[in-house]
Amino acid sequence: MLKNAMSHLLGTRRSREPGHPGGLGRVQLPLPSALSASLGYDAVGIPARYGFRLMSHLPRTGCVFADGERWWWIVPSGSDLDLDWPAQAAYARGAYVPAARPRLIHQPDSRTPYTPPIPLYLMVCQVTGMTPSWASADGTRVPSAP
Repeated sequence: MLKNAMSHLLGTRRSREPGHPGGLGRVQLPLPSALSASLGYDAVGIPARYGFRLMSHLPRTGCVFADGERWWWIVPSGSDLDLDWPAQAAYARGAYVPAARPRLIHQPDSRTPYTPPIPLYLMVCQVTGMTPSWASADGTRVPSAP
């Protein structure tokens, strides 16, 4: 958990460097123009081997992009707040991802590009074998009850 927290903090710092919104070698995932991203958007990268399993078990799936190694799920901005995404997941603020040519592989039927972040988080925890945890009201981390 400490390793995940440190990588989260370092990743956040890198993505906020002035003049480099995505860092070197990063591209922003382009949403289809017909979709409304009024909440802003980030992306959660999951190893490609989990992609089909996640998509088939989520109640609703928004835009999903793929490159050779990861599937990128579009979530509302700030979906990393108070969540310990597993170390195998990559959280990309502003959807600036380290991929050369990601392609859109799923577009939702609705007019919103988002996958709901809490069901996605719970499914990612399940497939990676991590116990979900989030911050309590006083800021301490609380694991879910079994």
